[in-house]
Amino acid sequence: MYSIDLNCDMGESFGAYTIGRDEEILDYITSANIACGFHAGDPSTMRKTVKMALEKNVAIGAHPGFQDLVGFGRREVSITPIEAYDIVLYQIGALSAFVRAEGGNIQHVKPHGALYNMAAKSSDLSEAIAEAIYKIDPTMILFGLAGSKLVEAGRTIGLRTANEVFADRTYQLDGSLTSRREGNAHISDQETAVSQVIRMVKEGKVRSVQGEDVSITAQTVCIHGDGDHALDFARYIKTALKDAGITIAKISESLTK
Repeated sequence: MYSIDLNCDMGESFGAYTIGRDEEILDYITSANIACGFHAGDPSTMRKTVKMALEKNVAIGAHPGFQDLVGFGRREVSITPIEAYDIVLYQIGALSAFVRAEGGNIQHVKPHGALYNMAAKSSDLSEAIAEAIYKIDPTMILFGLAGSKLVEAGRTIGLRTANEVFADRTYQLDGSLTSRREGNAHISDQETAVSQVIRMVKEGKVRSVQGEDVSITAQTVCIHGDGDHALDFARYIKTALKDAGITIAKISESLTK
């Protein structure tokens, strides 16, 4: 049987600014990555998003990033491993307070944006992030780019890990994501995006922009919640995956089987 977790970044509104249609998208996903106030989000948004996720039985994950509201956490920051450890620890702690206050638990941690991409290639950053998670709660799951150093670091320290793939992003020959600065970084056609996911789940392969197949492990797939058609795509991918014989389940459930 084939199984996949559907995750989405949310809680990214800030003050008077609203980003995404979180409440509606929560009906179609199994895991929510909630911004912790550094790259996006604020205390009130965190509380509201946590409460909605728990009400809809969606697993909660912390989504820590660089302290860069203007750049939405997508700009690289020169950071030492101990600084990475500190900011990840701090942000998980902030979200954990809201989750515990509402009677829930954090299932996973998924670094955001530039922190995520830098850690995918840096053993030092990955190890610092994994250590922060492990010291808070070794039962939490670390989400990382499939086959990356982040996943490797999580396994080494003793965390459960989830290899993450992307529906709407293209891949390079080394298994990394195409930079957002490139014109071919995104997949806008829904059918193409879903076909890519189905192939990653069933065949363990993805076609790189160089035209060659890359081996890949798909355990959780990210769908971005801030696009104009995010809600439509969330509906579409959930239905299409089920029609393809793929079970949609929380990663915590599939990893224990």
